[in-house]
Amino acid sequence: MNHMSKKRLAVPSVAPGGLSAVCSGHFGRCDCFTVVDVEEGKVIRSDVIQNPPHVHGGCTRPVQLLSAHQVDSLVVQGIGGGPLSGFRRAGIEVYQASEQTVEKVVDAFCAGKIAPIDDRNVCSHH
Repeated sequence: MNHMSKKRLAVPSVAPGGLSAVCSGHFGRCDCFTVVDVEEGKVIRSDVIQNPPHVHGGCTRPVQLLSAHQVDSLVVQGIGGGPLSGFRRAGIEVYQASEQTVEKVVDAFCAGKIAPIDDRNVCSHH
């Protein structure tokens, strides 16, 4: 795995969540987050955290939610600049991936095939 041997990874997911869930394209409006603990490239456990209903300007609410669950890495398909800054301030690294399921995202993450998001790839509507 890339830097640390143990990570707590969150992936925006379509309900009901879990490793076999489809990844959600818009993290702020996702149904839930699948949170996966990985150690030495293996899944130790996974949980599902419900995402509160999205309100205008509410894309920073998941920052507090995931911080409260000790998440240190977030893998998204897309994210706006405001929430990205919030996650960075909270010490949560944000990665970008296009895999279709949570399990494929986790496999790619553990294999070091997912890079931190580039500021040029931030969604402009936020």
